Amino acid sequence: MSVRLPDHVRVFLDDERYATIATTDPDGTPRQAAVWYTLEGDQIVINSAIGRRWPSNLLRDPRISLAVVDAADGYRWVGVNGTVEAITDRETTQADIAGMARRYPEEEPGDRERTIDRFERQDRISFRITPIAIHDHLD
Repeated sequence: MSVRLPDHVRVFLDDERYATIATTDPDGTPRQAAVWYTLEGDQIVINSAIGRRWPSNLLRDPRISLAVVDAADGYRWVGVNGTVEAITDRETTQADIAGMARRYPEEEPGDRERTIDRFERQDRISFRITPIAIHDHLD
């Protein structure tokens, strides 16, 4: 039931962009969050500190919606509906967040390594999103 990322969507998502995800709270209310992400094959990887609401939502209900918008042209965007696989292996979750921290820009020189050091002290969880539908507005 999964779909592959088309080449033009992969190129767009490979660029340095932020994603907004939507999950569902226990009472059915939608919840959104802005997140870092990376690509791993045809999956999109996101990561969080354990204890936040949206990871708890995904552990209960693995359905997710993700949107990535071009900051320079807000009319260009990609939407993905999918399901997630939770990863709790510490070595994997730490490698995932360190890779994401290196992907995104530093606010101040030296911030990246301080950020990675801070993450190493946290219990984290990663989610691999398997797309089941892709909607793009890249033309």
